[in-house]
Amino acid sequence: MRILLLGEYSNVHNTLAEGLRELGHTVTVASNGDFWKDYPRDISLTRNPGTAGTVAFACKLLAALPHFRGYDVVQIINPLFLELKAAHNLRIYHYLRKHNRSVILGAFGMDYYWVNVCCKDKPLRYSDFNIGKELRNDDDAIRERSDWLGTDKERANKAIATDCNAIVAGLYEYWACYHPAFPEKTSFIPFPINIGKSNKTATTSTPPHDKARVFIGINKTRNTYKGTDIMLEAAEAVARKYPDRMDLVVARSVPFTQYTEMMDSSDILLDQLYSYTPAMNALLAMSKGIVVVGGGEPENYEIIGENELRPIVNVLPTFKSVYSELETLVLNPERIATLKQQSIDYIARHHAHTKVAKQYETLYKSVLERKN
Repeated sequence: MRILLLGEYSNVHNTLAEGLRELGHTVTVASNGDFWKDYPRDISLTRNPGTAGTVAFACKLLAALPHFRGYDVVQIINPLFLELKAAHNLRIYHYLRKHNRSVILGAFGMDYYWVNVCCKDKPLRYSDFNIGKELRNDDDAIRERSDWLGTDKERANKAIATDCNAIVAGLYEYWACYHPAFPEKTSFIPFPINIGKSNKTATTSTPPHDKARVFIGINKTRNTYKGTDIMLEAAEAVARKYPDRMDLVVARSVPFTQYTEMMDSSDILLDQLYSYTPAMNALLAMSKGIVVVGGGEPENYEIIGENELRPIVNVLPTFKSVYSELETLVLNPERIATLKQQSIDYIARHHAHTKVAKQYETLYKSVLERKN
């Protein structure tokens, strides 16, 4: 098959492309590299700020459009797959539909269905937008609601979801928000991790001298929204109580390369307090034998059919829960070693990029067969 992967989140499309190419498919990745993360791509669609940047991007996009034709499958990362207004993204979508055999919508991140369902139907016990029946009212949650509800973004997302050939969700949470509206066309496929690249640094050893190295990355613009404020407070409290058993490493909006180096030398990663499931950052860490404290709810294991491994230290979105689970870990270093090995095994079993690519291959073939 000829496949175009358009847009990027946290290296999902680039890693999927690697797996699909190993299966013999011809794959083109076109994206902005996910902004400052600068992931590899075949066609670069970066956009610089200002009027000059807008003009240059428009020229770049016009030159790229002829290369977006003639594919068996086009997969867009999000309804807003280009750095354009929602209405312009919708126009490009219609161009893609006209000039290719099929278009798949990715449910991989922020969009109307994620925001709306979490705010109104609340199928999740907690999320980026609700805790139980109560809506979260931090600045980021409020901004995303106003950004996606009753706007051109909502209209574009609805139009694309209704018209596209299939919808693929990368996390249980996104599947739970799309499947009720589109049960016939929504599939769940795990995120891909290239374990051949990632686990060269993997280690399952017990922390030296029973002192665990705990890492947390702080993005100051989304600290409260992602729950790192609560996680950091709990980690600092544990570190103060057990200075001879735990080192706390904090990365505050550092460059991606430095962030990765700091994470790689750690035993434990604190990540995504309000998540049910590990996303790409946590999955990459797990592939390297780093224990993730974050989202590991039962639904995460059920949707991928995992009945044995439980590598993720699941926490509820409270200070007490994070403190209790982290304290238990640092006081039981032998458990850290066990979870390290389980993490590596879990990624190999469910997220290896060629295994995931085969699931996508099956989805794509079924879409094309239905069209025929």
